[in-house]
Amino acid sequence: MNSRVSREADNRPTPLDELRVVEISDRIAGSYCGKLLVDAGAQVYKIEPPQGDPLRRYSATCSPIPDGADSPFFSYLNAGKRSLCIAPNSDHYRAELEAADVVIATVGRAQAPELGIDPQRLLADHPRTVIVTISDFGWKGPWADRAANEFTLQAWSGSPGFRGDPAGPPISIGGDLGEYMGGVYAAFGALAVHRRVRRGGPGEHLDLSMLEALTAMQSSEWLHSQLLQVGPVRRTLEVPSIVPAKDGYVGITMVTGQQWLDFAAMVECPQFEEIPQLRFQIGRWEFRDYIFESIKPWMTSRTVEEIVELGQLFRLPIAALGNGATIRETDYVTQRGVFVRNPAGFHQPRPPWLMSRCAPAPVGKTPGIGADNAADNGETPSHTDKFESAPVQLGLPLQGVRVIDLTAFWAGPAATHLLAAFGADVIKVESIQRPDGIRNSGGMRTDVDDWWEYGWVFHAMNTNKRSITLDLGSPQGREMFLKLVAGADVVIENFSPRVMDNFGLTADVLLEVNPKVVVARMPAFGLEGPWRERVGFAPTMEQIGGLTWVTGLPETPPVTPRGACDPLAGVHAAFAVLAALHFAERTGLGQQVELPMVEAVLNVTAIQPIETEVFGQTLSRRGNRGRCGAVQNIYRCTGDDEWIAVSVRDDRDWRALVDVMGRPAWCDDSLGTLAGRRERGDEIDGHVAAWFAGRERDSTVELLASAGIPAAPVVSPSLVTEHPQLRDRGFFESLTHSRIGQALYPTPPFALLTGQREWLLRPPPTLGEHNEEVLRDQCGLTEQELESLAASGVIGTRPVGL
Repeated sequence: MNSRVSREADNRPTPLDELRVVEISDRIAGSYCGKLLVDAGAQVYKIEPPQGDPLRRYSATCSPIPDGADSPFFSYLNAGKRSLCIAPNSDHYRAELEAADVVIATVGRAQAPELGIDPQRLLADHPRTVIVTISDFGWKGPWADRAANEFTLQAWSGSPGFRGDPAGPPISIGGDLGEYMGGVYAAFGALAVHRRVRRGGPGEHLDLSMLEALTAMQSSEWLHSQLLQVGPVRRTLEVPSIVPAKDGYVGITMVTGQQWLDFAAMVECPQFEEIPQLRFQIGRWEFRDYIFESIKPWMTSRTVEEIVELGQLFRLPIAALGNGATIRETDYVTQRGVFVRNPAGFHQPRPPWLMSRCAPAPVGKTPGIGADNAADNGETPSHTDKFESAPVQLGLPLQGVRVIDLTAFWAGPAATHLLAAFGADVIKVESIQRPDGIRNSGGMRTDVDDWWEYGWVFHAMNTNKRSITLDLGSPQGREMFLKLVAGADVVIENFSPRVMDNFGLTADVLLEVNPKVVVARMPAFGLEGPWRERVGFAPTMEQIGGLTWVTGLPETPPVTPRGACDPLAGVHAAFAVLAALHFAERTGLGQQVELPMVEAVLNVTAIQPIETEVFGQTLSRRGNRGRCGAVQNIYRCTGDDEWIAVSVRDDRDWRALVDVMGRPAWCDDSLGTLAGRRERGDEIDGHVAAWFAGRERDSTVELLASAGIPAAPVVSPSLVTEHPQLRDRGFFESLTHSRIGQALYPTPPFALLTGQREWLLRPPPTLGEHNEEVLRDQCGLTEQELESLAASGVIGTRPVGL
């Protein structure tokens, strides 16, 4: 099936039909959630205060926004929405909430009443409404009202705690990545519960915690420590990662042992093959000086372009680093037409999905504040219940959905992990010839016979799933697979495009077997185009899309965010799958959904090329410092390598910090405004760093928190299971696995649904654990046929050769 749909896209429907959304948001997460829904065809009504959403005046490069104009970033997030400027708790306001299918509100529990947000009251009156609240710590738990922002939430989640050279400070990820993660989670949750509503079930208050969304972006390092029996992870850098070439930096990613061996051959260093520890990323840090000295002559004698081209011949994930000035000029972007025009006068990435039957909504105009107040001739909307009877309790939102999951590594399994948690029956398909590569990437146990059952990312991302093995290279394997497809709602894979082509299992074939099925494909660089055959992992996308460029210290090479875009791409895929499933259930028509991983990243780094195009300013690295005069950094405290993340958001926070520090003489009145602090930013940072240097970390965090200042300790990601808010909300659930025993596993970043006792019902499966159960029940195989398939290697429970 041709993924490059014809230019008759205007004649195709959007996947979401008649979905009415109210968005009340003052942060990126809520606006991005609304944007995702608008792109898929929903009508989104944005309710703003008289002064408008603060993002209307926001520029990441601190470029001035002309009076009466909106920032281009606001236009990117809000094009095509409708704006209402109506007072909270007014009749019109309440009528808008009551008329909505979905309400998105970025509000904490304490601020909700003044915004007229009362989920329980709204549900009591209109039980089929879906209300998603997005807040820093969630509405439940002891920290629900604690001050925080993206920067300090990163520290609480463990993200900077394992990133950066130990000789320097921990490094936070640039680019507000967590805000986008929260936004796409919210959009997914809204569609999932709305599916239950469409089938006659109840609505829900989805209580989303941004801390949990950010914690989901780290690779469950507490499981790494437990499964591989190692201590808490400390900060390091990948070796090699961002390396100087003759004319710039090149990004290198190696996930598998074979990739390391191929890299050694490419850079003409056969001696690397003689050190077994180097086959795993975790073992290279000790040898970093040796590795860099060995490859430096080869790297610095070649251009970035030469190294990238040679890397493709060796099928290695190697990329040139992108930034706001270069992203739009890459072959991939130009030849696939990734950027489209916003009516506000700049270019932005298209939505990160392409559907064969549906099209995204065209990019609309940016509404002025309150532009749609009188759109209904002054009449407030009335709630029209689509159901005559009371809602019926139907269980989890995706109950009854069957997913055939061919995905591997992290991004694809993150998508199906979310689908499974919300109730889908996910059947994971591997083969004994080629099990999921994440089972043994990054390190492996040598003291157990079944080492492939101890991969920590595999464990984290495969709960609630059933596992079968099928050799799709064999006629019998393909026959069984097609029988599974015939009874499925979704098939999802993230191989290189040629893999499914070689198996003869393209979307055309699968849709002929089952015309209602959603076939989701997650190639790194699309099913067609100049980079179709390129190999790429999440760090590759982070390097290309600009996230790496804005992460790190100004005076050192950029730092790769370390795979955080795997789950980000996965949740985007899960959202698009639900949008296509909405269309399939409404029309009876399945379709192919193409989800290039790089385009998910381009959507969350859009501010970089937009600000370059509009303002001529290119974002770069600032370490952990805030932008536009914000006082923010990670400061060293007393103790052994102990650090504190602090962010002063506004004048109120500044006054509170001055009071906490005892009003030192250098804090004169000129620093009481943002403009004053911007002029003396380096001086302020030096004084603040000196104050923290003499203080104990944890007690200082609590002192600042009591003053309402966002602050957090920088902790190892291995230790986040001890966080009191995460534990109280049940973000970690305990399961008993047949090989490793009891362990804590991550859940979706929402409080439990009404009547729900836990998110996780099954531990991650062992290889082929459910062969007999699934193939007997779904394919009708007899015991004799199962034995024959096992004998011929079509199915099995141990990798070939072991």
